[in-house]
Amino acid sequence: MSAIRLLCAKRTILGSSKLSTVGRISCRGLATPAGQLSRTGLYYFHVENGAKMVPFAGYSMPLSYGAVGQVDSHNHVRERAGLFDVGHMVQSNFRGKTALAFLEWLTPSSLTSLAPYSSTLSVLLNERGGIIDDTIITKHAEDAFYVVTNAGRRAEDLAWFKAKLEGWNNSERAKAGAVEHEVLEGWGLLALQGPEAAAYLQTLTSFNLQSLTFGRSAFVPLEGFNLHVARGGYTGEDGFEISIPPAHTVEVAQLLSKDPVWLTGLGARDSLRLEAGMCLYGQDLDEDTTPVEAGLTWVIGKDRREDPTFIGAEGVMKHLKDGPPRRRVGLIVDGAPARTHAKIFAPENAEVIGEVTSGIPSPTLGKNIAMGYVKSGMHKKGTEVNVEVRGKKRSAVIAPMPFVKSRYFRG
Repeated sequence: MSAIRLLCAKRTILGSSKLSTVGRISCRGLATPAGQLSRTGLYYFHVENGAKMVPFAGYSMPLSYGAVGQVDSHNHVRERAGLFDVGHMVQSNFRGKTALAFLEWLTPSSLTSLAPYSSTLSVLLNERGGIIDDTIITKHAEDAFYVVTNAGRRAEDLAWFKAKLEGWNNSERAKAGAVEHEVLEGWGLLALQGPEAAAYLQTLTSFNLQSLTFGRSAFVPLEGFNLHVARGGYTGEDGFEISIPPAHTVEVAQLLSKDPVWLTGLGARDSLRLEAGMCLYGQDLDEDTTPVEAGLTWVIGKDRREDPTFIGAEGVMKHLKDGPPRRRVGLIVDGAPARTHAKIFAPENAEVIGEVTSGIPSPTLGKNIAMGYVKSGMHKKGTEVNVEVRGKKRSAVIAPMPFVKSRYFRG
C-alpha cells in the first residue's frame, strides 16, 4: 500500500558509513511547517530508538535509525525482516446496508465478488476519471468495510467521503439503509515485511498464519491482543499490516521489533516500493491520471466495465476503449540515476515523449531504475529511449515491473 508524498528535510540519507544518495527521497510541494507536524502514537518510541525524524505527509516520521544506513535497512528487509510505522495512514470503517453499493460508486472495483476478509487495491476517482487517491479496501461483510487511504491526501479524501456520503444518504440509493463512516483516529498501523516476517509473527500467536494468504485478513490473537492482521504490504516481500488500538500501539511495536526484525524508516521504504513497482501518490499518481494510464486497469472489475456506474466512468471507459494517451512504464537507466521530472526522449530525435516520476539506484539490482510515463506506442518493453540526467541524455530501456520479483505468500 502507498503514502502520498515524501516530504523530507534533507536530500541525502546516511549510508552504511558515509552520505549516500541511494534511495534519495523526493521533496515535493505541500511542505508542512515543523510546528504543525502531526505525530503517530510511536513518535517517542522512534526517538528513543535513535530515529532521524523528518517531515512526511504532514507527520514527523522516521527516515532511518541510528547509524544504520538506508541500503543496509533495505537489504535487511529483502533478506530478513523490517518493521515500518505506517500509523500516519488514514484507517476507516464504512458500515451500513448500502455500504457496498456506496463504495462501488466511489471506486471501479468489484467489491460484490470480493470474499469476506479479502482485500483489494482500489482507487478513488474524480468526475474525470483521475485518481484522487489509491486505497486498500477490505471487505469484512456485505455491510462492513475497512479502508486505508494515504496520509498526504487526508483532507481531500475525508472531504470527498463527507460530500459523497451526504448526497448518498439523502438519496433513494440509501433507501435500504444509510452508510456510516468512522475514522479510526489515533490507531496504530505497523507493517512487518520480509521473508522472515511470518516465522517471527508465528512465535507470537496460536493462529495458523499459513491460512492467511496474500490479500486476506483476520482478527489474530497476538500476545493477549486481538488485532486486525492483513497479509500484504508495500515492499514486494511477504508481510503483514497490523492495525492496533491507540492504547496498545507502543507495546505491540516493542513485541514486533526484536531480532531478526529491524526498525526501518522512510528511506528504505521508498527504495523497496520502487523495486516492487509500487506507485507513490503525488509522484506516480495524481488527479490528472486515470487508472488505465497508470497501469492499474486490473482494479476495474469485469462487471464494472459492463455496467460502469462508478464516478469517473466516462473518462476511464474512453481510455479502455480508445487506449490512453500515455502509459506508466519502468526504466533501466545507464550511467546515473534519473530523478523525478527528468525528461524522456525518443532515441532518434529530440522529441520529448514523457517524464520520470520516481527514480533510484536499486540496492538489490545494482542498476539505476525509474518509473515514469511515456506516450502510447513507446511503452513496449525493450523500447530504447533517452533520459535527461544532470543535463545529459542517458541511454535507457523500457523494462517490466516489478524490477525485483515479488514474493507474496499465496499458499
